[in-house]
Amino acid sequence: MSSSFRTDTPAFTLHRGTRPLLVSMPHVGTHVPAGLAARLTPEARTVPDTDWHMDRLYDFARDLGASILMATHSRYVVDLNRPPDNANLYPGQDTTGLCPVDTFDKTPVYADGAPGPDDAEIALRRDAIWHPYHNALQAELQRLRDAHGTIALWDAHSIRSVLPRFFEGKLTDFNLGTADGKSCDPELAASLFDIASAVPNHTAALNGRFKGGYITRQYGNPAAGVHAIQLEQTQSSYMEEVYPFAYDEARAANIRPAIRQMLETVLAFVEAR
Repeated sequence: MSSSFRTDTPAFTLHRGTRPLLVSMPHVGTHVPAGLAARLTPEARTVPDTDWHMDRLYDFARDLGASILMATHSRYVVDLNRPPDNANLYPGQDTTGLCPVDTFDKTPVYADGAPGPDDAEIALRRDAIWHPYHNALQAELQRLRDAHGTIALWDAHSIRSVLPRFFEGKLTDFNLGTADGKSCDPELAASLFDIASAVPNHTAALNGRFKGGYITRQYGNPAAGVHAIQLEQTQSSYMEEVYPFAYDEARAANIRPAIRQMLETVLAFVEAR
């Protein structure tokens, strides 16, 4: 039965920092439990839609004093940046669901004859991975709020630069999302956009194609002292976009200073409140 899903791997890793910033990486996970992996296509077992190397791209975040929450499981198991009821965050546009059945290229995740998840299995995956991640996220936000008052949540993502399913042409390199201004102070968002826009030979957008997913929209609440920002980074700006998805140190060196400057700007903003 497809509802026999189980995993022995914890849903997340968490580093608790000392300053009022939590960096969330919900799509960095690559683990697929063996029982589920056996049902996937060879392509899907390489988990191509991972937000690759986020931990390496953001390895300075720990030195800045940020808390860092990282997923362990692949988004093919359960997507931590989707609502638990699988509602579409971008009505009218094509998106992948809570437990995807196809890749970003619209190829099947499940091999011929292998069943996708039924409602019971989706509930098991949600209970085993989605809820623990979000419980940890909420608890860490509360800990930081208790310690600092005003805090920030940075949701770190990356995506292939060309994906006709989701957008036309080549994607902007730095895609900042604040739920159309609802999840973060507009002054802070404008400052971040200015930093991203100044990176030579790269492009930037604020609340363009990517406005922030479930995490940004659910937890960003400036009136309550929580400023949430999503950054969707093109993978072409720091890595190879084809298997085996190698990190490119030279390319990454062109964008890492700007990402660090943005996190420093976020910290300066909330620490002044």
